[in-house]
Amino acid sequence: MTLQDQHVLITGGSSGIGLELGRQAAAAGARVSLVARDSAKLAAARAAIHAAQPAAADVVIVSADVAIEAEILAALQAAERVHGPVDVLITSAGIARPGYFEEVPVAVFERTMAVNYFGTLYPLKAVVPGMRRRGRGAVVLISSGAGLVGLFGYTPYAPSKFALRGLAEALRGELKSTGVSVTIVYPPDTDTPQLVEENLTKPVETKALTAGGGLWTAEAVARVTLAGVQRGRFAITPGFQLTALAWLHSVIAPVLNWSFDRIARKARRGAATGSP
Repeated sequence: MTLQDQHVLITGGSSGIGLELGRQAAAAGARVSLVARDSAKLAAARAAIHAAQPAAADVVIVSADVAIEAEILAALQAAERVHGPVDVLITSAGIARPGYFEEVPVAVFERTMAVNYFGTLYPLKAVVPGMRRRGRGAVVLISSGAGLVGLFGYTPYAPSKFALRGLAEALRGELKSTGVSVTIVYPPDTDTPQLVEENLTKPVETKALTAGGGLWTAEAVARVTLAGVQRGRFAITPGFQLTALAWLHSVIAPVLNWSFDRIARKARRGAATGSP
C-alpha cells in the first residue's frame, strides 16, 4: 500500500516514535492526525511537521487520554470530520514505569494496562468495522521488545505489551481476507522522552540487561515501521537482535533466562559494591 493521500491517525503522536511516524507519513503525502494528552506538545508537534513539510496537508491534532474510551472516540470523530475515514491507524501511545515488583503500586499496573492495551483496543474497535466495510485499511500496533520476552524490572510493562501481541495475532487471522492488514512492531530501546522517564525508576539489573541492545533513534524506528507497513508485513522487528528473538524465542528461552539471570546478578553485585 502507499501512504499518498491516506488518512494516517497516530495515537501518542506528540513526541518520540509517534511524532516521527507523523513526520514521515506527512512527507509521504498522507493526511496526518495526531492524538495525545498534552495539547501544548501536540501544537509543537504539528508545527514541527509543517516546518519540515510546508506543502503537507494540515495536521489535525486532538487532545485525548487513550485510556478513556469516550475521549479517544471523540478524538477519532474530530479527526475524521477533517480528513475523512481513517485509512491507517497507528497506536503508538504507551507508558512504562519499571521497578522492582514488590515496590511498584498496583495502580501503576492498572494504568499501564489501561494505556498500553485498552488504549490500543478502543481505537481499533472504532475503526476496524469501517475498514472492513470499505475493504481496505491498515492497523499498526506499537508493542516493544518487552512484548517478545519478559525482562527483569518490567513486570507492569511487559504484560501489557505481550497482550498487544496476542491481540494482533488473533486479529490478523480474522482480518486476513478482508483487505485490512494488521502489523505489530517490536521496537528496541529508542531515544525518546519516554526512555528518559523510564530511566528514572529503572533498576540497575534492567539497565544492564537492556544495555547490550543498543539505542535506536525514533527516526530509524519510524522509517523501518512505515516501510514494513507499506509492504504489508505482519511483524516488524527493527535490528538483528529483535528479529532473531522473534524467530527463536521459544527455542532459546532457557538460554535467555540463564543469560538474563547472570547479567542481573552481576549488576546487583556491582551496585552493592559500587563497582562497574
